[in-house]
Amino acid sequence: MPFLVLLVVMVVVVVLVMRAAQSSGSKAAGRSRTTRPARPVRSMAPDDDPEFLRELARRVRKDDGAPG
Repeated sequence: MPFLVLLVVMVVVVVLVMRAAQSSGSKAAGRSRTTRPARPVRSMAPDDDPEFLRELARRVRKDDGAPG
């Protein structure tokens, strides 16, 4: 009988230790995600900007027939 009680106590201790380790691991992972530096913002070059390209095409069409 004492063996069964000891076995149950050991199982409970192991389960509690595993849960504690799992919860502390998830908290650490959550902290690392929030403290990770943000991804750098990619600057947009003029030739990547659709509005710039439309304006450039409009100017080229407008200036196409004008004397230079």
